[in-house]
Amino acid sequence: MELLSTPHSIEVSNITCDSFRISWAMENSDLERVTHYFIDLNKKENKHSNKFKHRDVPTKLVAKAVPLPMTVRGHWFLSPRTEYSVAVQTAVKQSDGEYLVSGWSETVEFCTGDYAKEHLAQLQEKAEQIAGRMLRFSVFYRNHHKEYFQHARTHCGNMLQPYLKDNSGSHGSPTSGMLHGVFFSCNTEFNTGQPPQDSPYGRWRFQIPAQRLFNPSTNLYFADFYCMYTAYHYAILVLAPKGSLGDRFCRDRLPLLDIACNKFLTCSVEDGELVFRHAQDLILEVIYTEPVDLSLGTLGEISGHQLMSLSTADAKKDPSCKTCNISVGR
Repeated sequence: MELLSTPHSIEVSNITCDSFRISWAMENSDLERVTHYFIDLNKKENKHSNKFKHRDVPTKLVAKAVPLPMTVRGHWFLSPRTEYSVAVQTAVKQSDGEYLVSGWSETVEFCTGDYAKEHLAQLQEKAEQIAGRMLRFSVFYRNHHKEYFQHARTHCGNMLQPYLKDNSGSHGSPTSGMLHGVFFSCNTEFNTGQPPQDSPYGRWRFQIPAQRLFNPSTNLYFADFYCMYTAYHYAILVLAPKGSLGDRFCRDRLPLLDIACNKFLTCSVEDGELVFRHAQDLILEVIYTEPVDLSLGTLGEISGHQLMSLSTADAKKDPSCKTCNISVGR
C-alpha cells in the first residue's frame, strides 16, 4: 500500500482552559484513505510546576478521522494556563487490524487559557454550598510588617498602593498575575465579633471602616475558591469602585455579585445605615483595586501570634479536594 504523506502546517486555534481545535495539511491523495488520527499532547514541565498535581494520563489520542479542524476536549485532563506541545500522525486501519501510519508532523506549542466566567460560576456555586451563615462586621483590615506601613508613609504618599496578585489559588484564575489590588481581610471571631488577634502576615494591622471600601458605589466580584490541603477553604472576592480600571478588568472576566444579597459579603441598608456581613465558614480574601489612604483608618500592633502556616502567599490549590475543584482543571 502506498505510504502516507507526513502532516504539516499544524494550526491550533479556539484555545480555552480545557479544549482546543487543531487542523493540519496533508496530500489530497490521503484525504480519502486516512481512517484515524494519532495526536500526541505533552505538558511542558517547568521548575514552578505543582509537584502535587496528578500525573497526566497517557498523552496519545487515537481518534477516528473527521473533517478538520477537529475539537479536542475531554480526552485529556487539560490544565488551565499551561503550556503544551502537540504533534499529529495520520493512519489507515488495515483489514488485519494493523495501522499504516504517516511520519509525525512538526511539533507546535500553545498555552491553554484561564477559567471563563462559566467556570468561575461553577466555583462560586461550590463555595456557596459551604459558606455558612452571615456574621456582621464593621472593618476591613490588613496585616503586615511595620516596615511595609513605614514605606507606604514615607515613599507612597501615605497610600497603600495596589500590587500584582500572586499565583495563589486556582491555577486557572484570571486574576493571578493580572489584577492589581490591595488585599484585605474581614473575617471576625465568632465569640467576640472582632478581627482575630493572630495573623500569618505580620504583627501590625491597618483597620479601615468597611464603608470606606464597600458601598453602593462599589462593584463586588467573585474571583476564586480554593484550599491548601486543609479543612478550611478560602474565597477571593474583588471590590472595585464602579468605572475604575479594576472594575473594567473584572467586568469581562468575573461573575458580578449583588452587594446586598449574596452568600459571601454583603452591604445593605438597614434602618437608614449601611450594615456589613461576611460568610462565617469561609476565609475571605478581599482585593480592593484602588490605592487606600492610611489616614482613613487606624494602625496598631496586634497581641497574637504570627501563624505562618496560614499564609496563602503563592499557595498551591489542592487538586484532589472535591469541595473546591471543578472538572475542567485545577
